[in-house]
Amino acid sequence: MRRSSFANWPCSIARTMDLLGDWWTPLVLREAFYGVRRFDEFQQSLGIARNTLTDRLRRLVDEGLLEKQPYQTQPVRHDYVLTEMGRDFFGVLLAMNAWGDRWLADEQGPPIVFHHDRCGHRSRAAVVCDDCGEPMTADNTRPRLGPGYPARLAERADVRERFAD
Repeated sequence: MRRSSFANWPCSIARTMDLLGDWWTPLVLREAFYGVRRFDEFQQSLGIARNTLTDRLRRLVDEGLLEKQPYQTQPVRHDYVLTEMGRDFFGVLLAMNAWGDRWLADEQGPPIVFHHDRCGHRSRAAVVCDDCGEPMTADNTRPRLGPGYPARLAERADVRERFAD
């Protein structure tokens, strides 16, 4: 069964899920942040089928989150290195990790913790307003139509109702 594409939806969440919406892709990126760079290392650390890993790495390279850098010529072998776009995904992984720690960790506690080098403390992700620094929650934050929302959809009554000022 072929899944629907969300690549052209007027929603950044949908577009992101179109790119990263299977369970292996975020895990491949997680391993890249943990320092894994080579195909066999990804395969070993994840226990992922080689053909699945090949597909995920190709997609991440094609979409600009990873780049291939040759480290051997006979036969040709590549490191998979995070690009700026890929490194920018770190906050998403931290947010997912924080949510999982809160709601899915067992009584022993979180399996992985993060240490913020600049201040020297163990830390977790928090979503805050980039203007005032206050936490953003579902209770104090509302979505509004942005400049990239298609005008033909913005005219619909159901859309205007959902995104009313």
